[in-house]
Amino acid sequence: MIKATLTGQRLVALFLLGCLLVNFPILSAFDSARMWFGIPALYLYVFGVWAALIGAMALVIER
Repeated sequence: MIKATLTGQRLVALFLLGCLLVNFPILSAFDSARMWFGIPALYLYVFGVWAALIGAMALVIER
């Protein structure tokens, strides 16, 4: 039972981190005309954060 609540707390923390990472102040730092490998920096940032959060959630759930 304790392990389930710890997992839930970690998932909530990841959710809050995700909300922070895709919110205005941080997201606006990547809103520029720069391109990396032909892809706008904003798109790379958003999809990179999204993929990292999914990977982190998988690690938390599988433990």
